[in-house]
Amino acid sequence: MYPARLDDKGRVKLPTSFQQYFLALREKKLFVTSLDRRIAQIYPMEVWRQNEKFFDAYRDDPRVSRNVAFNAADLGAESEMDSQGRILFSPELRRELGIENQPVHLFAYRGRIEVLSEKTYEERKREAAQTAADDVSKLEAAGLN
Repeated sequence: MYPARLDDKGRVKLPTSFQQYFLALREKKLFVTSLDRRIAQIYPMEVWRQNEKFFDAYRDDPRVSRNVAFNAADLGAESEMDSQGRILFSPELRRELGIENQPVHLFAYRGRIEVLSEKTYEERKREAAQTAADDVSKLEAAGLN
């Protein structure tokens, strides 16, 4: 987990390890959005295209797929990392998540970077702590070292 801050222009500066990850990608375009209107995600465009195909193919509950795809399209925008390792967030996304000129927390997970507001970070931290022992036991039983 890395602390960061959105600047007054709506950009977040990534830690060096995240910058290196994006620089190593063939395609430099990114997709910045929120699937749940609480946590922002920064996706490499290749990963985002896989998600779009997933939405199209998901048949278990079409309403769920439609709603998540709607949220992503409503708040999402293409972006690129600039030469200083910053990524621009759309004004709509910043307003919706309440992260304009605010501290945030960055978390790399499943090929994307999640961007949590301070409030959401504290909520997730409490939630994860409540079930930590049981969660670790279940994962160890499934093969976690």
